Amino acid sequence: MTTKAAAKAPHLDLAALVDDPGTRIVVCCGAGGVGKTTTAAALGLVAAERGRRVVVLTIDPARRLAQSLGLTELDNTPRPVAGVDPASGGSLDAMMLDMKRTFDDVVEQHATPEKAAQILANPFYQAVSSSFAGTQEYMAMEKLGQLRAQAEEDDSWDLIIVDTPPSRSALDFLDAPKRLGSFLDGRFIRLLMAPAKAGGRAYLKVLSGGVTLATQTMGKILGNSMLDDVQTFVAALDTMFGGFRERADVTYALLGADETAFVVVAAPERDALREAAYFVERLDAERMPLAGVVLNRMQRLAAGSLSASRAASAAEELADGEESPTARTTSGLLLLHEDLAETAARQRAHATRFVAGHPGVPVTEVPAAAQDIHDLDGLREVGGALLR
Repeated sequence: MTTKAAAKAPHLDLAALVDDPGTRIVVCCGAGGVGKTTTAAALGLVAAERGRRVVVLTIDPARRLAQSLGLTELDNTPRPVAGVDPASGGSLDAMMLDMKRTFDDVVEQHATPEKAAQILANPFYQAVSSSFAGTQEYMAMEKLGQLRAQAEEDDSWDLIIVDTPPSRSALDFLDAPKRLGSFLDGRFIRLLMAPAKAGGRAYLKVLSGGVTLATQTMGKILGNSMLDDVQTFVAALDTMFGGFRERADVTYALLGADETAFVVVAAPERDALREAAYFVERLDAERMPLAGVVLNRMQRLAAGSLSASRAASAAEELADGEESPTARTTSGLLLLHEDLAETAARQRAHATRFVAGHPGVPVTEVPAAAQDIHDLDGLREVGGALLR
């Protein structure tokens, strides 16, 4: 029954996905260490060489994407990738999210020069923009929205590929508008706004024990002048709060639009597939457009290869027979084949169980590469496997 369910799994046709001009955004998500960044880069490269004008946005601070694309660095500005075949008229740019730089850009764009300078110099703002929980996810949405708006304005790109953080937090950007609204509308922020709206003495009267404890905790991090810094920050940023919420909601709607497709990347191992199941179920609950799942690094053996047990038996027979260099070499190769065959069988069993549990989810498999992917040729090979 399980095998039958696996045989009926719909095929994830990534070639059709990237060739479709109606696909404008592809979001690659998945657990860490499954090859998600490589998948995003490979999709971007093959899409560009099939005629799309692509920008790849990575939120993963690792440098793998820059290295595989032949760039010395990635930053908050899209940079063209050299070496892309121009025959089809496509192009490829790449960038890495700089959380604080993106926040700074938003402030400078939506505040007067005087007020922007006041906000950027504020110690509390500097802490929030660098390390506040949820800032990275919100700024990822902000940057995606910026890229989409730029693409609409100057027709620079017709496909945006987003490589998300390597953990379950990769889906936290789905909660960003709600979390941001809760923070901005929360009691603590409203208390901090009180001096500007009701006079300084009213502020001291409404501070509860819980808020006092919170301010003491934050004071240990930001120093004795924390309350003044926070109050100044809130007063300066007050006029921008509505804009933050509005843009976050617009980007959230964009993620659920027909032009967006989510691709969940997983390795064929128990923990990675458990994470993939979480992503699939969460996306379904949020009614986000899931294209399907990429089972990456599948170990494959040639048709007619020995099973693990037969390879082990053959190696044992050689070990019991003549001792010679040839026999030892052959025995070693048979033991290596046994390991590969066991890995392939284990991965196939995990993949079969996953598909049986999610029978309507399209799946495609990418074989394990013989070596690490570190250049465009390697990405093309991965891309070719993705689009089969």
